[in-house]
Amino acid sequence: MRIRLSDHFTYGRLLRYTFPSMVMMVFTSIYSIVDGLFVSNYVGKEAFAAVNLVYPVFMIISAIGFMLGTGGSAIVAQALGEKRNEQAQEYFSMLVFVTFWLGVAATVLCEIFLKPLTGLLGASGKLQDYSILYGRFTTLSMPFFMLQTSFQMYFNVAEKPKAGLAVTVMAGGANIVLDFLLVGVFRFGLVGAAVATNISEILGGVIPVIYFLRKNDSLLRLRRAHFEGRVFGKACTNGSSEMLSSISSSVVSILYNYRLLELAGADGVAAYGAIMYMAFIFAAILMGYANGSAPIVSYQYGAQNQAELKNLFRKSLVIIGSMDLIMFLLAELCADPVTWIFVGYDPGLHAMTRAGFRIFSLSFLIVGFTIYGSAFFTALGDGGVSAFLSFSRTFVFQIGAVLLLPALLGLTGIWFATFAAELCSLAVTIGFWAAKKKKYGYA
Repeated sequence: MRIRLSDHFTYGRLLRYTFPSMVMMVFTSIYSIVDGLFVSNYVGKEAFAAVNLVYPVFMIISAIGFMLGTGGSAIVAQALGEKRNEQAQEYFSMLVFVTFWLGVAATVLCEIFLKPLTGLLGASGKLQDYSILYGRFTTLSMPFFMLQTSFQMYFNVAEKPKAGLAVTVMAGGANIVLDFLLVGVFRFGLVGAAVATNISEILGGVIPVIYFLRKNDSLLRLRRAHFEGRVFGKACTNGSSEMLSSISSSVVSILYNYRLLELAGADGVAAYGAIMYMAFIFAAILMGYANGSAPIVSYQYGAQNQAELKNLFRKSLVIIGSMDLIMFLLAELCADPVTWIFVGYDPGLHAMTRAGFRIFSLSFLIVGFTIYGSAFFTALGDGGVSAFLSFSRTFVFQIGAVLLLPALLGLTGIWFATFAAELCSLAVTIGFWAAKKKKYGYA
């Protein structure tokens, strides 16, 4: 039975509607994880460190697509809730086209400045050569990856989360198979990993375009559209929190890598990369829930249904709290085998990674609430609060923690930094939930 944005949501219905989005986010995170897994085991730890060193740059670029997808989907969903269907189609089409062309521009700039950028990141010698080689190829498909990240949100607005899941599984599956063939079988190294990512991202961006251009039974269709600066600006403002979150996380990852190069050399960067791959999967599940439930919140807010907003908010907190606890327990139980998959070929590196992961996993007890807090205010159209929460969480608190704690605790302080930052962010998020509850009527 098709679930509609206008429905009343029980726990079961809410989980069924958001589950495809959670799986989509996990498969999206697979791009970097699978590349890293095959590169680490078949090319070596220095090439693995290069992938992790340059990866934040790509995430900064793709953040544009995430911004327009989250901010734009809230605008489109609110327009649908207010029964302005024609305007919703116009906004949707315009934002998709703009996303693609911004991706093209970002790719050109990245190709031009990649070499000096890797130098600024602290890479030199063979590590820099590997970073440039991998980066030259992977930036070519960035416009399509930006489209894919945007369409993840629009599939939810179109009441077609399962179609979005199918596209993402197809693209992620292609990446896994191609990495196995190009890196594991034919031994094309970093170039093979990059080409595998290129092909999978192109599939993930092109297939949704074809779907929405053709006649379908969803709420959205792509068509000719004129650029509307006001709507584009509002989408940027509303989605700025998600963009700030991605950019800030990427900048913080660069800082982590820089400090780790100082404290532990390339091994430290490799260990951090392996830990972050697991963190990507857990965060992807939580972001998938937040993004999957956001169109429902936007629709009900547009329809001025405060009773359903209260229902969604309460149930979401229960679901997220349960997810956080389960993820923490899984991380503690699986720290040894999971880290062995990535770096088991080097006993010293494996021991460092395992110890760091056990400490880092404390952040899983909190991160779901802080991720949902920002996404919830984005869905309500309050881009200012959402941006403040994202910026403070992923930039201010993280940078403060990564600068202070290693100075006090050495390498151990690096692994504690994320937990300390999330704890501070949770306090700020709870404060805004309490301050804004009467204005929006969700509690």
